[in-house]
Amino acid sequence: MNWKEQLTKWTHSKWAKALRITGGVFWNLALLVLIIFVVLGAFGASVGAGYFAALVKDEPLRSESQMRAAVFTYEETSEIYFKDNNYFGKMRTDLERTETKLDSVSSNVLNAVFATEDEYFEVHGGIVPKAIFRGLFQDITNADTQTGGSTLTQQIIKNQILTSEVSYSRKATEILLAMRLEQFMNKEEILEAYLNIIPYGRNSAGRNIAGIETAAQGIFGIQAKDLNLAQSAYIAGIPQAPYRYTPFTNRGELKSAEGLQPGIDRMKTVLFRMKETGYITDEEYQQGLTYDITKDFKPRETSTYEDLPWLTIEVEERVTTIMAKVLAERDGLDPKRIDGDSTLRTEYRQLARQEMATGGYRIHTTIDEQLMRKMEEVKTAYDSYGYTRVKEVKNEESGEIETIEEPVQVGGMLLENQTGRILAFMGGRDHNIEALNHATQAVRSPGSTIKPLLVYAPAIEYGVAGAGTPVVDVEFTYSDAFNDNWSPQNYNPDQEKGIISLRSALATSQNLTAIRLFDQIRDRKPIMFYKKMGFESLDESENNNPSVSIGGTTSGVTIEDNTNAFAMLANNGSHVDAYLIEKIEDIDGNVIYQHEAPVTQIFSPATAYIITDIMRDVFTEGTATLANSRLKFNSDIAGKTGTTQDHKDSWLVGYNPNVTLSVWIGYDKYAPDDNTLFYMNNTYGHPSSRTNTLWSNIMNGLYDVNPELIAAPNKTFQRPEGVVERAFCGISGLAPSAACSNAGLVRTDLFNSATYLPTQPDDSLVTSSYVSINGSRYRALPSTPSEFVVGGGFGVSEEFVDRMMGRFGGDASKLFPNNSSWSTNVVSENVFSADNAAPASVSLTLSGNTLTWSNSGSNDVVGYYVYRSVGEGGSRVATISEARENRYSTGAFGSYYVVAVDITGKLSAPSNVVNIARPEPTPPPRPTTPPPTSGGGNGDGDGGNGGGGTTTPPSVPTEPTEPTEPTEPTEPEPTEPGDGE
Repeated sequence: MNWKEQLTKWTHSKWAKALRITGGVFWNLALLVLIIFVVLGAFGASVGAGYFAALVKDEPLRSESQMRAAVFTYEETSEIYFKDNNYFGKMRTDLERTETKLDSVSSNVLNAVFATEDEYFEVHGGIVPKAIFRGLFQDITNADTQTGGSTLTQQIIKNQILTSEVSYSRKATEILLAMRLEQFMNKEEILEAYLNIIPYGRNSAGRNIAGIETAAQGIFGIQAKDLNLAQSAYIAGIPQAPYRYTPFTNRGELKSAEGLQPGIDRMKTVLFRMKETGYITDEEYQQGLTYDITKDFKPRETSTYEDLPWLTIEVEERVTTIMAKVLAERDGLDPKRIDGDSTLRTEYRQLARQEMATGGYRIHTTIDEQLMRKMEEVKTAYDSYGYTRVKEVKNEESGEIETIEEPVQVGGMLLENQTGRILAFMGGRDHNIEALNHATQAVRSPGSTIKPLLVYAPAIEYGVAGAGTPVVDVEFTYSDAFNDNWSPQNYNPDQEKGIISLRSALATSQNLTAIRLFDQIRDRKPIMFYKKMGFESLDESENNNPSVSIGGTTSGVTIEDNTNAFAMLANNGSHVDAYLIEKIEDIDGNVIYQHEAPVTQIFSPATAYIITDIMRDVFTEGTATLANSRLKFNSDIAGKTGTTQDHKDSWLVGYNPNVTLSVWIGYDKYAPDDNTLFYMNNTYGHPSSRTNTLWSNIMNGLYDVNPELIAAPNKTFQRPEGVVERAFCGISGLAPSAACSNAGLVRTDLFNSATYLPTQPDDSLVTSSYVSINGSRYRALPSTPSEFVVGGGFGVSEEFVDRMMGRFGGDASKLFPNNSSWSTNVVSENVFSADNAAPASVSLTLSGNTLTWSNSGSNDVVGYYVYRSVGEGGSRVATISEARENRYSTGAFGSYYVVAVDITGKLSAPSNVVNIARPEPTPPPRPTTPPPTSGGGNGDGDGGNGGGGTTTPPSVPTEPTEPTEPTEPTEPEPTEPGDGE
């Protein structure tokens, strides 16, 4: 039987028929089940699709440009640079991020990310369905172990477009957008975006970080392209739990071994997945497991805020101001409106802060890093600031008593004269104690540093004076709306120099001269010069307040403004506004802001040079000689000191042709209860000496960093056209007359030929005879005893006196004090008003052979007569002028008394009498040979009976010659600065 017959027999058998029937039943059932599954699947899919559609119904249809913009609009931290593109650090922000390109990332990192986060990244279309279903199943079953189901694309959507909300709606939207994004971006773009977006915990400064480049530099201190296998695995594992796996605390400190272990375990997990997915070999895996990752962690890094806090904050503040105007201009607004509209200013400053915190800008400053750090170093090392006050105050919230330190604060600035660049500054002693920036924000009284800017330079510019013009240093009392019975004094309250030169007045910082000169020019509003220099804190009305001329301002000035003003003098009178921000670049390198320095001519070059030449004397013979003596280099330096009442402030601003350096020290708050006695403590020295010392310390330190800039060795201030040297009469400032020349009063100094030259002949001098009363000179009267009259000198007319004293007046007799340079040949023409009564008598005492007596109680005494009486009557033996000591020494015996003589010639009653005893005569020597036997007679012979010889009595001393009056000693110039309030 062939196979066909066999098949027929088999198919027609009973069991074959049964099998066919059973198979048909199962086939029909299978078809039925299939139909049911298809129907149910279609139904489920429809329901699922409907549910999915319901979940995403509120999601707008985003265009390609919208999605790309959303993905690539991620925050990047703005960076700060020192001068010359020298990197400083990042601006303060909640999240630090630095963008990088895909080709700048190690392949180890890419492999670790693929193995850990998205194994099918290169082939999927935005989602992995089985991963989604697995995650959904785990969620429905509430499984303990949750495995990641999000692709890199989904993570981008979650971080850049959606939120971290946990809901089906958010997840459905994420899936939809992930698939849509894959249509708009290629894999390289998606991977690069992911690596720049994902958070990586904290860096070694304790700051929150995002992006692979930021993580590589912040955790290991290397670039992302240089990460090795273990480092890549460690970083790739962090995003699953950033703050659990990061190696640093929020203070930037490395965690303990126990705290580091979770991150290390996670690194090992990443390495295992890399092996399982074929990215690394077993050998590489073993090497990664045994690698000591802890040795690679970056040491703790100080943030810009910790490093140079005052600089960081100042940059942020200035950039915010600049960017507010940039953003306003982008919106079509006039940037000037920002200054005048407080609402707009607040709005745009807030927008500017957000922009700078997240926009990845590059901020280039004018700060020289080495000079800035050297200034900080010298400031910190200085140990003679003064006493740190300690206060106990009650905390209003806790009720506890707290101890607060109030140290002497410091501020200073180094400015480049010609450009206005701020090269360095110091904001204070310790930012943790006081955050106020004393260089740029604190407003302090300028003290006497205001004098050259508000008084002397304007006076020269107006044509009122030259460098040698005489000014008056005599006290007065004045009242107006600002001052009630105001009696200002010099720094040395017992000092009135009379007529001195403007040069001397400024160099020694006399208050009285500055006030009087300011009064002569204030109707021309010299305050406007001051405001043009940028001193916006001063109101125009202060021009009417005479005390402003010595620093008595209502609100004060900043160190920056004061430094800028002196740099103007160094810059030939041209004011270039000081600035800190050179330029700002956006993330693509486009310059969105470039500083432009407008130049304002405040004073003519001639006036600026004359003031500079005068203030050279401040360093050579004035109030800054200590600073000058301590410099380790030579330079053409000029400047000014300044102190305020009770030494609340002490200044020194000095400049050479290159730079200007200012230093200020003082207390933040004045404490009248202690009257700053601790500040004056001799332990630390005088405040002005401290400022002088600190200024020189800083200059020497800066010189070590950049000697060419700081010393300006080949530069001096050059005399410009218009500055001429002319002779003049020293007491009037007029052209020399014959009388002035004969009196030896001709002086020579600098003048601005465009504004003032001494051409009118001097007519102030007349011949004069005078007497001295109480240290002042007065015209001698006809009845004044000639013994007390000094004749043959020169006096000045009453018209001259009135002109010099001005409306403030004062004691004109002090125009030519005995210790002045004019004392030998010039007196005032004041007539003393005598009381027409005999002067009061004096009391006489004797010590050995020296007579001394008290001053007469009368105020018109010109001198004293000394009388000696031997037997009957008496004779005058000495005439002592009032200017001399009340003392007379003699060797002659007798009775002595003294009478006082007034200017009219009246005599006082005699003083008490003192006696100098007659000395005992010396006996003749006893003869050693027998007396002669002849020659006696009646005593008329030479030797008869001895009667022919005579014994000569002791000779009476002759009257002593009246001593010549000694020359008055010249009062030394004060060593302390003559600064005022």
